Amino acid sequence: MVIYATIEITLTLFLTLMVAAQLIALRFKVPYTLVLVFIGIAITALPLAALIPNPISETLQTSVQWMQSIYGQMVESGLFVGLIVPPLLFEAMMHIKKRELRAMIRPSVTLATFGVLLSTTVTSLVVWKLAGIPLPTALLFAVIISPTDTITVLQVFRHIRVPARLSAMMDMEASFNDATAIVLFTILLSSVGLKYTSIFNGIDLFLYNFLAGTAIGFAVAWVMKGIHIRIDDKLAETILTLAAVYGSYVLATAIGASGLLAVVVVGLYFGNSTLTSGAIRKSVRRSILSFWEIAAFIGNTVAFLFIGFETNMVIFFQAAGLILIAYLSTMIARIVIVYPTLALSNRPERKIPLSWSNMATLGGVRGALSIALLATLASSTSLHNVEVSTLTAMVLGVVFLSLVVQVPILSNYASRAFGRRKP
Repeated sequence: MVIYATIEITLTLFLTLMVAAQLIALRFKVPYTLVLVFIGIAITALPLAALIPNPISETLQTSVQWMQSIYGQMVESGLFVGLIVPPLLFEAMMHIKKRELRAMIRPSVTLATFGVLLSTTVTSLVVWKLAGIPLPTALLFAVIISPTDTITVLQVFRHIRVPARLSAMMDMEASFNDATAIVLFTILLSSVGLKYTSIFNGIDLFLYNFLAGTAIGFAVAWVMKGIHIRIDDKLAETILTLAAVYGSYVLATAIGASGLLAVVVVGLYFGNSTLTSGAIRKSVRRSILSFWEIAAFIGNTVAFLFIGFETNMVIFFQAAGLILIAYLSTMIARIVIVYPTLALSNRPERKIPLSWSNMATLGGVRGALSIALLATLASSTSLHNVEVSTLTAMVLGVVFLSLVVQVPILSNYASRAFGRRKP
């Protein structure tokens, strides 16, 4: 009975935090995800016993420990990425239209592939030279921190009139570079301690991840559309989209391809073909969109509350110099890849304004996937404990700084560059 009571209290606490974070975000007009990070930090750092009398404080402390334990088990087992990230990707991708996709696919893919490689190189060299840490450790850090996070940026864009093409470009870059980063991370981690690793093996692995993941995503989305045409029921069709999202991820992951990329393709196909083909009635469409909006909201809560739980302010201040160098390296790398890439993507009939490059630079926020990749290092026998602790401080510190520094600047700049906030 005690266990069930603890589970109920933990679930109640989680839902309460969701509501509280949303109310604070609306009241002070700040991103919901940023509020969650600070709530997670506060829960972890503040002694509840000193603030709340017993036995309430003991119950809350037990619930918080349960919540942190559940988060830890999810990350270590790989369930964090598999459960939380796919709904976020699907919900974002199904709102990107063909017109924006065609217009911005080239810079998006360039930033997500060549850009990630260049960013990894620049970041690792800067950290290696300025911080003096071993080059293999610097490379691992650069790969772990390379994927940008679309979740927080989307939260900012929901309240500001940002051009659709710019939003599509940043969404697609963040979605595609997840696959690139995971492949690079796998190659680097498997080659730690080896004197030689073939670059051709790395290229083969990347192409396989990309092509196989895309093919599975397209096949699942095509089958899903065929089923949608033959049924007409809100609940059944909503569950069908859920099955397609997780089914595509599981199928792609099972054969060693990119499950996240498969989900991206399912989302793009669903939003641009299934939803617009007449296969789904308007009332059913509204039901599906509402379901995925709620699913994304819950996913955001889980992901960013976890970042708050994992941010240890004591370690942050102890390694402040190293973290600042690491953060500076990521910003330098972001500048190096964004401005030239977007400048080269300019066309006479459709130029990319400088303000878009500024937005793309500021929007290179790091988040949940970097934390998930970091968590997998704990089970690696190739790394020393000192390396893992150093990487942990750097990654968590950079994620924290990118959220608390870049996001407010991004929000302020976007509101000035693109007009007033949406109601």
